[in-house]
Amino acid sequence: MVDHLRKSMKISTAGQSVPKPFESFEELISDYNISRKLVQNILNFGFTKPTPVQMQAIPCMLQGRQVLACAPTGSGKTAAFLIPVIHALGGPKKQGFRAVIVSPTRELAKQTFRECIRLCEGSNLRTHIISKVGNASEKYGPNSSQKFDILITTPNRLVYMLEQDPPAVSLKSVEWLIVDEADKLFEVGPRGFRDQLAAIYVACDSDSVKRAMFSATYSTHVAKWCRRNLKKVISVTVGHRNTAAEDVQQDLLFVGNEEGKLIAIRNLVKQGLASPVLVFVQSKERAQELFEELLYDGLNIDVIHADRTQLQRDNTVRAFREGKIWILICTELMGRGIDFKGVNTVINYDFPLSAVSYIHRIGRTGRAGRTGRAVTFFTTEDTPHLRSIATVMKDSGCDVPEYMLKLKRPKKTDRQKLEYIAPERKKISTVPSYEKFKLHKEKVKKINRRLRKKGKRGISMMPEKKVIHQSGLAKKYYSKHYNINTKKHKKSCKTEEESMLAVED
Repeated sequence: MVDHLRKSMKISTAGQSVPKPFESFEELISDYNISRKLVQNILNFGFTKPTPVQMQAIPCMLQGRQVLACAPTGSGKTAAFLIPVIHALGGPKKQGFRAVIVSPTRELAKQTFRECIRLCEGSNLRTHIISKVGNASEKYGPNSSQKFDILITTPNRLVYMLEQDPPAVSLKSVEWLIVDEADKLFEVGPRGFRDQLAAIYVACDSDSVKRAMFSATYSTHVAKWCRRNLKKVISVTVGHRNTAAEDVQQDLLFVGNEEGKLIAIRNLVKQGLASPVLVFVQSKERAQELFEELLYDGLNIDVIHADRTQLQRDNTVRAFREGKIWILICTELMGRGIDFKGVNTVINYDFPLSAVSYIHRIGRTGRAGRTGRAVTFFTTEDTPHLRSIATVMKDSGCDVPEYMLKLKRPKKTDRQKLEYIAPERKKISTVPSYEKFKLHKEKVKKINRRLRKKGKRGISMMPEKKVIHQSGLAKKYYSKHYNINTKKHKKSCKTEEESMLAVED
């Protein structure tokens, strides 16, 4: 009976003495003594019956087992770890934080915080999200009131607080450490957070601490680490590991070159895209370029990336959720894990750098049983990496041309290189070069007129690094339009993650 239920729900498990899945939230009251108020909060949240990942992960955590869970995007993973954590904590205690939930971005942390507040209603549990770390020591340090229970944060902010002398927060009483989007947090290098996660892991040193990892995808490295470091861990997988949701219609569209992408996206809009629409590009610079290119096409469009202020990003996300914005351009990290309700279409303007990246991008649509559409542009230069995406599409039931599945697989070193260095692409623009230079000349002339009025030397017509030392006005112009750091005479190398997760005073 249990095996039949798991098979029908496409649930697979690994581990010793795996608890049986449950089929209705009312069962949690009789089987696990969960409070009726918590079950009512779950029903009020909109869950009429448990999703597959909730059916299996919740009983595991309620029995105090450590969990590695993998399920498609939009399958209710957040509630799957919040429900057992809220039950385990019971009510407020004056012991400091007893549960820590780590998310890769502030936007995802805020989303988890909102869900936690709703599910905690009536329990008196105190949930905190770190918005600023300037007064963290007074608020959360050893001399504080200790009147808090659940902490939801990003890794950089928490590590910053732990590294203060004395630490601005104590994790000695933590009973549950939850890692959301585990595959992202386990990545190494400039795009990952493995070092920060290690510091948090060490800080949660209570003998009774339990850990749970949740994600839509994870690598074999994550699975091996969990088996090695988590005692009696249970692995829960819904569907096939690292596959896309079956409710998403997936299309690959050949556009030839970079110029063809602009033509293609405008054609899709003319044909009638089902809004709201998320458009993914590979960098914050390209996000801004595409926004400026489409801004005057008469569309309700906006952009979200790390160079925008937190207030701007919050307002943009809110406007998109309220339907005031039809098309939102974003980078992968900005869109990762955020549940934009009712997204109907995802456009991969820039080809995803990996199958995992593709799964997370298109997972913004087709959530919670709804259908969606994902269109992925690819150019001639993207062809070597086409096979992995085509394989994901085929595994999720989509028709793909046979030749794509027979393409030569790129070398492992080339695939790893893409994880750190995105491919170079031409600037997004339909303005001819001579027009750009004409506009540039006019701007330089205006600057020179203003400089000469002040008795200063004018600047060169060409943006050579060696001439960028003459005036603040010249520095400002060239650093803005040519991304040149005038102090060090080199291009800025700030990554999306560094910008977005930078610690705020």
